[in-house]
Amino acid sequence: MPTPDQMKKALQSYVDGFGRGDAAAIAALFADDAVVEDPVGNQPISGRAAIEEFYANAVAAGSKLVLDGPIRGSHGNGAAMAFTVEVPAMNVRIRAIDVMTFGDDGKIVKMQAYWGPDDMEQ
Repeated sequence: MPTPDQMKKALQSYVDGFGRGDAAAIAALFADDAVVEDPVGNQPISGRAAIEEFYANAVAAGSKLVLDGPIRGSHGNGAAMAFTVEVPAMNVRIRAIDVMTFGDDGKIVKMQAYWGPDDMEQ
């Protein structure tokens, strides 16, 4: 199982990938059979190829993540972060919390994004 420090570093790499506009680097953090649910309640996106396409669309829109506080680890196999997504192409900001579950190899196996209509600002 990955350590809290390893999980926090993976989440920081996720944020940094957005900063560089690098969807491939973001997708590389995920297991081949990972699942992304963004936001929770939407149809899950499964598999690394579909996940990379999802992130390619996000970075193409100019999306950037700004952490709202420190990344949080756990005594188990999960980590979370609160952040604001800035999407200039849509002139919107979204306040979100992402919860990531990790496999024993340190790859993300599940990502759940918690945000809804009340968390969006124009």
